[in-house]
Amino acid sequence: MHLVDIVPAATNTVNTKFILLDNGRIVEDGKETTCLALVADETASVHFQMWGSECGAFEPGDIIRLSDGIFSYHKNNLVLRAGKRGKAEKVGEFAMLFVETPNMSEIRWSRDPNNPKKFVQESVISPYSQIFKPLH
Repeated sequence: MHLVDIVPAATNTVNTKFILLDNGRIVEDGKETTCLALVADETASVHFQMWGSECGAFEPGDIIRLSDGIFSYHKNNLVLRAGKRGKAEKVGEFAMLFVETPNMSEIRWSRDPNNPKKFVQESVISPYSQIFKPLH
């Protein structure tokens, strides 16, 4: 699956491969350690939420395979993550084409009027990440 094809859902159905562009910062909130990263493939970018030991396991330039991931809201941010059932593993380094736009986390989604269990794109908040600003 390409990143441009992911849609918000409450199920672990995202199987994809991407390159980590920026690790962001590690946040410790009580017992929970998280970090938000910017990842991309040749079709789009997205914010990738990592937990605990995942935060130190990957570096910019790492190519990561996500199995059974989930694209959903966490603390009002739309993020891709492994979740409890998924798995993120390093499968290579540096050699991957990617684009930074569109950023799938910067799209406003709404429920499909024909199928309330599905989401459709409503509007683009920003073509680029508002957290990881592009270098111009």
